[in-house]
Amino acid sequence: MNKKGKLLAVPTLVWLSLFFALPLLVMLVVSFYQRGLYGQVVPSFTIDNYLRFFEPLYMSILVETLIVSFITTIGTLLLAYPLAYYISKIPRSRQNIWLILVMVPFWINFLIRSYAWVIILRSQGIINTVLLKIGIIEIPLNLLYNWGSVMLGMIYTLLPFMVLPLYVSLEKLDKQRLEAAYDLGATRLRAFWHITLPLTKPGIIIGSVLVFVSSLGMFVVPDIMGGAKSMLLGNVIQNQFLSARDWPFGSAISMLMIILSALLIALYYKAMQWEDENTRLEGD
Repeated sequence: MNKKGKLLAVPTLVWLSLFFALPLLVMLVVSFYQRGLYGQVVPSFTIDNYLRFFEPLYMSILVETLIVSFITTIGTLLLAYPLAYYISKIPRSRQNIWLILVMVPFWINFLIRSYAWVIILRSQGIINTVLLKIGIIEIPLNLLYNWGSVMLGMIYTLLPFMVLPLYVSLEKLDKQRLEAAYDLGATRLRAFWHITLPLTKPGIIIGSVLVFVSSLGMFVVPDIMGGAKSMLLGNVIQNQFLSARDWPFGSAISMLMIILSALLIALYYKAMQWEDENTRLEGD
């Protein structure tokens, strides 16, 4: 990189240092401190905050968080793949319209979107009101403040993170392989299973990593749509910083989640390298 290129990178490096690296370093340091009697941070070194995380209570919350994140990822993939496949098949002019529609939720405040689901799902909400008026039900359905509503909110929120990588993979798909498969007598289903799906693995992996990692730290949707019954690690961290005023323990959980996310990203890169190596071997 020449001198001019290095100078152009300076603003980005300064921005990342001030608003990412420095706060992360502060949180790492605080995670080894102790909580004072009145919630203050006492600069006395300890690893108890990390050991505390491995208590049965927090381990059960971790397991629930992993399960919810996994189900959210699978649900998002099942919804996003057909949508991305459809968008990749329509004319280019219409593709842009569909992609804009996928991106529209990002233009609306996250809290507003979450509370909109509360209005739709609550006992006096749109769904229950319509079902009561047409006589399908006699009492309102319990559609809110449960794990089902949490899953719905998370899948809705994270769907674009899965659609866009899948769309990119489907757009890069080598159409000649599909044509060759059809010429050899393969049905559309067989061609999809043996050609389209394997060739779009990079998009599936990228989207799954993005959705899974985002699900791990989600706390707004479980808090608004799940109520007190739904507690994920993101909610625990929020409570430690805002309610319990135990910043060292909250920082320790945050660091452990960062490590877990980094491991998942590392596994993604390993999977991509393995995929590239297999592709090269097949080509040879």
